[in-house]
Amino acid sequence: MQLALVHARYQLLEIIRIPVAIFGSAFFPAAAMIFFVVPFAGDDPVGATLATASMVTFSVMSANIFQYGVGVAEDRDQPWNPYTRTLPAGPAPRFAGRVLAGLALTYLSLIPVVVIGATLTAARISPAAFLLAAGTVAVISVPFTLMGLAIGYSLPSKAAIVVAQVVFLPLAFGGGLLSAPGEAPGFIETIAPFLPTRGAAELIWAAVSDYRIQPLSVVMLGVWVVLLATLAGWAYRRDEGRRFS
Repeated sequence: MQLALVHARYQLLEIIRIPVAIFGSAFFPAAAMIFFVVPFAGDDPVGATLATASMVTFSVMSANIFQYGVGVAEDRDQPWNPYTRTLPAGPAPRFAGRVLAGLALTYLSLIPVVVIGATLTAARISPAAFLLAAGTVAVISVPFTLMGLAIGYSLPSKAAIVVAQVVFLPLAFGGGLLSAPGEAPGFIETIAPFLPTRGAAELIWAAVSDYRIQPLSVVMLGVWVVLLATLAGWAYRRDEGRRFS
């Protein structure tokens, strides 16, 4: 655990030296809050609360897909990376450190969304619901962390940036993050339960309100976790084999 914390500290220091990396993860969800949630749902307590929860999911997805997808791919291009894999501690502490650092940055990227929701809208939740939502963030980070790792270990850095951008917005729109629950266009409501973004959003909605989770969305979220874990593991092993073949 100590080695994992050392690696997490290293990852955080490396990212903090380039503040724009943190700014990028927080900007789009915060901008969506200001331009869409505040003017259109800001005066409705229930609507504003659910919309803020959607933007939390949006931010979690953004932070993890880009951080792991692009960050891992860039690390693989560094000459230092193969050497770290030969160290006696093995890859586990470094991987755990990356996950811990990623989770810390995920929570950091949520601050603007939460502040905007609390000060500029009528969104309100109890302290217990806030804590439940904060814990749920860690849960819904899992599929997007795995997605980012699959991208990062599969592709070179330039391609990883493009793929991360390509999958990001379709997942957000298709999952219904940019509309109220049940109010998205018909074709979005049809495909949304089959996307990981919808299952993640429903968990957050349920944490902050009395929203009833749809079983299909949660089942498909679990299916996505298994598929993405398999893909990320395969991509890592393939990359490992190439490095030492």
